[in-house]
Amino acid sequence: MFDTLPGFRDFPPEACSRRNHLFRVFRTVARAFDFKEYDAPVLEPLDLYVEKSGAEIVGQLFHFEDKGNRQVALRPELTPTLARMVAARANSLPKPIKWFNVGEHFRYERPQKGRGRSFYQFNADLLGESAIAADAELIALLVAIFETLGLGVQDFKIRLSDRNTWIFLLEELGVSEEIRPAVLNAIDKSERRKPEQTIESLEETMPGKGEFLWDKIQEIKKIDSLDTLIARLKSGTQKADNIIQDWQNITDLLKAHGADSYITIDLSIVRGLAYYTGFVYEAFEASGKGRALAGGGRYDHLLKKLSGNVDMPACGFAIGDMTLSDCLESKGLLPQYVMAPDLYLIAGEEEKKHGISLVSKARKGGFSTAYSLKSCGFGKQFKDAGKSGARYALILGSKELETQNVKIKDLRNASETTVPQKSLLAKLEEFDTEGGIQSA
Repeated sequence: MFDTLPGFRDFPPEACSRRNHLFRVFRTVARAFDFKEYDAPVLEPLDLYVEKSGAEIVGQLFHFEDKGNRQVALRPELTPTLARMVAARANSLPKPIKWFNVGEHFRYERPQKGRGRSFYQFNADLLGESAIAADAELIALLVAIFETLGLGVQDFKIRLSDRNTWIFLLEELGVSEEIRPAVLNAIDKSERRKPEQTIESLEETMPGKGEFLWDKIQEIKKIDSLDTLIARLKSGTQKADNIIQDWQNITDLLKAHGADSYITIDLSIVRGLAYYTGFVYEAFEASGKGRALAGGGRYDHLLKKLSGNVDMPACGFAIGDMTLSDCLESKGLLPQYVMAPDLYLIAGEEEKKHGISLVSKARKGGFSTAYSLKSCGFGKQFKDAGKSGARYALILGSKELETQNVKIKDLRNASETTVPQKSLLAKLEEFDTEGGIQSA
């Protein structure tokens, strides 16, 4: 007996139907926002991820040498692949580029609740547009997906931060452009480190000021309202005024989208500050418990970094299926799909082959149809039809075969009617419209 590998999941039909429910919502809402679906290989050159995230990413990947002696990895995320694809077609693609994907990803990490080694993500990205309207469009898409799944303002919040705000406030603290990357990296990693480790990193970057910087960084992280933020930015310089204007613009746009009630300003969100170039955000359950449901931001420099010659503004976000499914399940919002055929054929032994031809026609007409694959009497077939959950039974005996009719029985209310076989599909469609067989 073999077990599933650690961090991987099986999806029997019931679980698969719930997963596919998420996928349907992702696709439906993304298309409503005029995003186009794309796909790409799950296997990429290892260097693609090293170039984007640094050598430390290698320890988190499923990577190996293929038979062509190439160093390859199963994709842990889709943004580098997207950048590669867009850079190769940049001149021919109409702007803005609004693409989305639903696909499987892999990370070799310690499995835990909400995080596996194999997981599915919805990725949405908007490239070729630097206006803040693009950031707001993506956040509105994220909100619309969650709302469509049944989540409301009492269920989730989107915590919004901004890299440019951090840079401005760090400059006020004497952090120069040369040492900024190291400080931003320390801030980013501070979420996963003990304070002493972060202070040590800051001390190495700015000798004698490690504790001072850490205290000031903690103050900045506590900013949680637009008024507090504007007061801290001290309008008066062009740079401060521009940042304030950006915050006001995105706030106004999110209000226009009807998404403002879900937004909280939270500068403690410092995800990937060295990677992102503008607004960043994460969605969490309103209770604040659990892992992030989604996250994203603006990454204007990635295409140039990976392609060397294509410079294009970009922003995007991703939703992981595991944390989202856990959230929806805890709130009773994952539907239990009835996995049953529409029709079940019940036929005598002599009439079976002709019945199968009716089954074929029904299937081509869009009706899910089942029948017993082995010989058995009418009683057993009726019992199996009931167990299957089918709405209608198609009954074909010697009398029906002789008169070229078929009996249709509504298994919910026992109503039945006899119709010509050539009218079967039309009659079934009529029943769908009327809600079943109407009693005489």
